[in-house]
Amino acid sequence: MRIHRALARSGVASRRKAEELVAAGRVKVNGVVARTGQTVNPASDKITVDGQKVSAPAKAVWMILNKPTGVLTTKSDPGGRSTVFELVPPTPGLTYVGRLDYMTEGLLLLTTDGDAAHALTHPKTGVERTYVATVRGNAPSAVVAAKKGVELEDGFVKPDHVEAVPVGDRLWEFSISISEGKNREVRRLCEALGLEVLRLVRTKFGPLELGSLPSSSARLLNSRERKLLEAVAKGVG
Repeated sequence: MRIHRALARSGVASRRKAEELVAAGRVKVNGVVARTGQTVNPASDKITVDGQKVSAPAKAVWMILNKPTGVLTTKSDPGGRSTVFELVPPTPGLTYVGRLDYMTEGLLLLTTDGDAAHALTHPKTGVERTYVATVRGNAPSAVVAAKKGVELEDGFVKPDHVEAVPVGDRLWEFSISISEGKNREVRRLCEALGLEVLRLVRTKFGPLELGSLPSSSARLLNSRERKLLEAVAKGVG
């Protein structure tokens, strides 16, 4: 485990602040000043900050939040708007795994394992995400076009799966699964297909499903979900 990650997981500081502590020479490993990026074993190495021993980090925390609309996926907002971290228990080192934009709802994965979070959101991972959009427009035609792929300003997008189901009042439930992580990709794709998005919900992230988790609620992953997700992260990390 990298030294800055060990410090963050132990609740000493954020990963960025931990890197600053190491760079300033305030961290020692087994009595020797730590180096930036140094690998440590928190279970056996003695780590100190300003001479104070750092406890071994707890087991990584993994949780799912059903993010509501009107909440930012960020640590804090200078404008005072609500953030996802106000909806989960205070947890040292907790970070989100891929953003959901301000008005998008649904499954947001959070963890204290920063390396796994990075691996799961890396462009090469191919971790599939599924979204369900309530849209207005010619959804059957959009499905045909989406299956062929659509050129956006930052690259070509071809969904892994896409379908549309009528829900009444000339509205459609437009389901789409993608393996990229471009900014606001699903909204921009729908716009390019001539669809007006009224609501957008992420229902799946890799092997995880949102299920019946209420809006604004969070839960810890069960052991099966943890193993599945950690296997994905290890495979792409």
